[in-house]
Amino acid sequence: MQHYRELLVWQKGMMLARLCYESTGEFPRSEIFGLTSQIRRAGASIPANIAEGHSRSHTKEFLNHLSIAKGSLAELETHLILSQQIGFLTEERLALLLVQCDEISRMLASLRKSLEARL
Repeated sequence: MQHYRELLVWQKGMMLARLCYESTGEFPRSEIFGLTSQIRRAGASIPANIAEGHSRSHTKEFLNHLSIAKGSLAELETHLILSQQIGFLTEERLALLLVQCDEISRMLASLRKSLEARL
C-alpha cells in the first residue's frame, strides 16, 4: 500500500467523520463546546490516526496509532449514545452511525492482526 488514502478503513473513517459533522449540525448551540466538539474531534481522530500511523517508519508505530484510532472510536460511540439518550440524535441516526462504527472497528482489528503477523 503506497498511500494511506488507499486504505479502505481510512476512507470509511473519513466518511464517518463527515457524518459526525453533519449529525452534530443540529445540536443546540449551547453544546458547541460540549458534545458537538467532542463528537467532531473523536470522529476526525479516527482517520487522522490511521493516516499518521501509516506514514510512520515502523510497523509498531502504525500499530500504536491504530490502537489510538480504536480508542477514539470507542469514545465516539459513547458520545453518540449519550447524544441519543438526551434527545440530540434520533434512534435512526444513532443506528446508522453505530453501524459505521462497528464496520470500522472490525476493519481496524483486521488490519492490526495483519500487521502483527509481520512482526
